Amino acid sequence: MDSKLKWLPVFCLLLLLGSCVWPRIIILKDPLTPEEHLNLGVAYEKNNEFDQAVIEYQSAAKKLLTAYLYLGNVYFQKKEFDKSEKYYKKAIQKEPGQADAYNNLAWLYYIKGETLDKAENLVLKAMELRPDRISVYTDTLNKIRNLKQMKN
Repeated sequence: MDSKLKWLPVFCLLLLLGSCVWPRIIILKDPLTPEEHLNLGVAYEKNNEFDQAVIEYQSAAKKLLTAYLYLGNVYFQKKEFDKSEKYYKKAIQKEPGQADAYNNLAWLYYIKGETLDKAENLVLKAMELRPDRISVYTDTLNKIRNLKQMKN
């Protein structure tokens, strides 16, 4: 056999390997708990890395209902109010006792200056659900009522 030909199979193998995509690592089980995704999302949010926060909150939301509230909050910060409203409503639907979702949706309506009667009812519901947070919710209620008076 010609000495040049004996290297032909090796050369062909190298060409074949060079044209292949290296195998990807696929994680079948998420190593993070929903709570860890939530905490990671909070860290991203604090660094104004909102898109990364959204990814983490969406991962958390698969098993942790409170993540919908966090999604609403991060979209609020991004000034994507329609998405924020959607996630606050989803938080209320999935977890009707989530008082902060009611308050935050009321605050969203206040910021938008619309549906103020509905906003007032939402914050009153938040107060009913969490009397221990009335001081926080009272601020929202007062601002909504002041805006309503100014508009009338």
